[in-house]
Amino acid sequence: MTTTPTPAPAGKPGATHPWATGGTVLAGVLMVVNGVFAIIEGIAAIAQDDILYLTRIGNYIYKFSLTGWGWIHLILGIIVLIVGIFLLKGANWARIAGIVLASLTVIVHFLWLPYQPLWALVVIAVAVFIIWALCTDKEPLRW
Repeated sequence: MTTTPTPAPAGKPGATHPWATGGTVLAGVLMVVNGVFAIIEGIAAIAQDDILYLTRIGNYIYKFSLTGWGWIHLILGIIVLIVGIFLLKGANWARIAGIVLASLTVIVHFLWLPYQPLWALVVIAVAVFIIWALCTDKEPLRW
């Protein structure tokens, strides 16, 4: 008597890949670190408007004073830090807020390109990963 093997059950629809779950935790950590760096970046830009490490490259259509950029980075950094902490604690609302804040971070750092091009590109890449991780994992964080 011959039997045909039954196919292995496919993953449940909507199930998430383990990489996405680990990515969500990493996204929370990256949000906390990114928030701290943005706070430091904002304080540095507010403290001195003529900082040597912040140089403007060419003419750029989006012109703000460095003090204005400092306040933008400081406020955004504080909010990103707080949402990152709540994301690590497992708050479901923090996932949506994280996606919105990471999208806003991409926009802000695109406008920040003439002042720190390499750093802005790194932060944009990290924010895109955060968006992917938070959109891919549909399970709430559990510790």
